[in-house]
Amino acid sequence: MTAVAPGSLELLLADAIELLPTLALGLPELSAGSAPRPAKTPRAVDALSLDMPDADPNDLALQRWSVIAPEGPAGDEALEAIAPLLRLREAEQGAKVEPYRVRSGMGVAEAARWKADVLRDERVPEEEIPRYLLLLGDLDEVSAELQHVLANGAFVGRLHVAGPDGRPDPGGYAAYAEKAVRWARESTGHGQPDALFFVADDGTGATRLGRHLLIEPCVTMAHRPGRRPFPAANIVDIPGADTADDFLRAGSAARPSVLLSVSHGLGRPRRGWTSVDHQRALQGALLVGAQGSSAPLLTAEMLQSTPFLPGGLWFCLACFGAGTPKESAFHAWLSLLAREGVYPGHVQRVLDSLPRDGEHPFLAALPQAALRNPQGPLAVIGHLDLAWTYSFVDPGRTTQSRASRIFSCIQAMARGSRAGVAFDALMRSYREVNDELLSGYHAEEDARVWSRPSPVPPAQRSSAFMLRNDLRGYVLLGDPAARLPVQGSEAAP
Repeated sequence: MTAVAPGSLELLLADAIELLPTLALGLPELSAGSAPRPAKTPRAVDALSLDMPDADPNDLALQRWSVIAPEGPAGDEALEAIAPLLRLREAEQGAKVEPYRVRSGMGVAEAARWKADVLRDERVPEEEIPRYLLLLGDLDEVSAELQHVLANGAFVGRLHVAGPDGRPDPGGYAAYAEKAVRWARESTGHGQPDALFFVADDGTGATRLGRHLLIEPCVTMAHRPGRRPFPAANIVDIPGADTADDFLRAGSAARPSVLLSVSHGLGRPRRGWTSVDHQRALQGALLVGAQGSSAPLLTAEMLQSTPFLPGGLWFCLACFGAGTPKESAFHAWLSLLAREGVYPGHVQRVLDSLPRDGEHPFLAALPQAALRNPQGPLAVIGHLDLAWTYSFVDPGRTTQSRASRIFSCIQAMARGSRAGVAFDALMRSYREVNDELLSGYHAEEDARVWSRPSPVPPAQRSSAFMLRNDLRGYVLLGDPAARLPVQGSEAAP
């Protein structure tokens, strides 16, 4: 097994051809100390601002639901394809759904203006502003920046399904809508879900940390008694799979399940992708089988129709597991390390895996296939960038678990909360560390003005930088109003 160095930055990324870790030995934690300050965002972009903050967050009649589609024919087709889902949400909230339309390519500043001027139009009563928002389209149709801006103050998910040619597939949208409506109206007869926990048995440092600092603590917390015990019929620590088929079988039970998985996601091969189609088919696919296995790779093709988490919810921790952004939050930092010539070879390999200038952002094929699958999950939480182990370790003490950040999300899912509410439990941790990081930069600027030593230790700043950007990369795919189909969660017919 690969040793894990104290204070190392471990990455869940693998070469798409060699199927080996891109950063096998990690990077020293202090390498993040020279990271540049994040770009300044418009006021309140990263600050929580809730509509109807005193209302039950799971009650659509109080919180309201709507959909955001791209302008043009693609948006028209997507809206028509999910019409049954719109009618369901209208019945649940007792009000007509009025879709929003947006242009492609919104940056952070434009997204913030749209949120303030359109979504929160002062002429609209507060109780009619939707807090559940389903975005339709790929990242080059409805930007990731808009999704991030809206997620601070709303429960936001995204649905996109493409065909083999890469174009939006209305049939895929319709299949998801039909599935969501069916599970919302038909209880499975089970009163509690199963909770599944899995980490790939590949012997790497990243997955070893995933086992010891995330999966094992989560299983322990799930078994812990208390005033509100973890509401699962069965808590299953899935053993390491020999092949992807073994992993699929472990998640094929009829009882609705919540799954937390940790594995490497595929990135750019050492010699590059053979084509754009090759990249879109495989980037973000998962290495779930044992190291040296003949079939360790879980691809979109395998999830098209195989029963896997039927009616369930999936938290998938892997690089590019949700998709690939236009630009990585870690690009400036890794570029600086490469220019300085430190950690030669290692940094450049990771840098080569990042999106390149002119490439289009896109959602990974794997979660698209899972959401389209009639016997697949209702929502997937995944990473839209490099996924490090920082989301479940303690800043400054990378051998100390902070699994509760992710477990709080899993727990909310299992208790029957809607996917958007559960995802926001994770985003609270993002907002906290974002405030910490920016406060530290302000303190350093004040110290420079007054010619005083910096009050922020480099290790503290580097840890906050890594944690902030790691958490920022998570997104929710699927309807944020989806919830496990257990008894008592049925929607009105």
